[in-house]
Amino acid sequence: MTSTIELPLWLFVLILLFAVVTAASHLLFPSVRWFFRRRMERVVARLNERLERPIEPFKLAQRHDMIERLIYQPDVTRAVAEHAAEEGIPEAVAFETAKRYAGEIVPSFSATMYFGVAIKIARFLSRAFYRVRLTHVDEAALDVIPQESTIVYVINHKSNMDYVLVTYLAARRGALSYAVGEWARVWPLSRLIRAMGAYFIRRKSRNDLYRKVLAAYVRLATEAGVAQAMFPEGRLSLTGAPQDPKLGLIKYITDAYQPDGRDVVFVPVAINYDRVLEDRILLESAARGGKGFRARISVIVGFFFKQLLLRLRGKVHRFGNATVRFGRPVSLTEFSKDVTGDVAKPLGVELMRRINGVVPILPVPLMAYIFEQAAGPLSQKDVKDAFAARLAALPPSRARFMREAPEEAIDSALKTLVGRRVLLESDGTFSVNKDQAEILRFYANSIRHLMG
Repeated sequence: MTSTIELPLWLFVLILLFAVVTAASHLLFPSVRWFFRRRMERVVARLNERLERPIEPFKLAQRHDMIERLIYQPDVTRAVAEHAAEEGIPEAVAFETAKRYAGEIVPSFSATMYFGVAIKIARFLSRAFYRVRLTHVDEAALDVIPQESTIVYVINHKSNMDYVLVTYLAARRGALSYAVGEWARVWPLSRLIRAMGAYFIRRKSRNDLYRKVLAAYVRLATEAGVAQAMFPEGRLSLTGAPQDPKLGLIKYITDAYQPDGRDVVFVPVAINYDRVLEDRILLESAARGGKGFRARISVIVGFFFKQLLLRLRGKVHRFGNATVRFGRPVSLTEFSKDVTGDVAKPLGVELMRRINGVVPILPVPLMAYIFEQAAGPLSQKDVKDAFAARLAALPPSRARFMREAPEEAIDSALKTLVGRRVLLESDGTFSVNKDQAEILRFYANSIRHLMG
């Protein structure tokens, strides 16, 4: 018992290492996790006191636990068995595939990251690039949405700035969970986006097992009351015009809906810009039939650093207005009462109708429409008269800030379009640069459906 045992140094170091790891995993790591968990709970409690809609416990669940819960859903386990039979592989292999899909989809929400970092970045970028405006068609209708309802913001997709802008403007209402595409699965961007509560989707996947896992996650999040944000058009508008809805996520929600369960309220959100940062990239993609975007990451990073440098030097260079309007909400409970059969398609059409009906009318799109309709060059007086006539033809609730300061709106629109050489100025007369006619049409398309 008391005799001495000699050990090689390498074996002693190995035993010591195992002892340290075992002690840490059983004593230290749980204590550290408990400390940070308690700290996070206190942060969330303080946040919930000032948010209109508190953060749901579902969003705060451990990611590992959420993945396990997702892959053991009955419909997922059935899909695993069917996938194994179709592919002629063991169920264990199919199960691991489903688990990998769940790992792709499930976010890792951090309240500190969302409200302490993401919201501040979103506020900074939004204000750095644009004069941000938020208007409501019926704010009272938003305020009376029952707390127990699940809110889904459905948004037209104009720019990748949409995520930033809506996150900033919806900050006081709660934390949004976005459905984002494959573009965001690039490290380290993916870690940041996942920490903000977003979940990744493969938009073009035809894999039945993957779709079952995704549908199960959307169902669980919706049943738990998680506030979500989605772009029913599916991708950025390549022409600036509204697009038809893609029904994937909407159908997942409507298929899982139970009349005696939690109501789902869809809130239409319409965005428009005086300048879309990616407009030329989008038009180039449209010219190639929509086959991808040719945007080098070095160019994008250089652009943002240039704007940041200008901001730090006090030379604010904004791109005009960025405006968000909220439309009238749609209750799935009420809507489904008037629909027989599949609800997803008529609901998608109605949501896009409401979104398109409240698209903000801004100086540059309106000026682009005026010049596109003009028979030839316009003088300064012609521009003012045409601008005033178009404003007068709009409902009184539309474009209020332009009605209050029409001269400022006209000057800013002309300055933007002339500065980008979309319009050419000569002796006080303005004409369309034929080489830039597609840019003019791009912005006119955003409000063409509202011009009667």
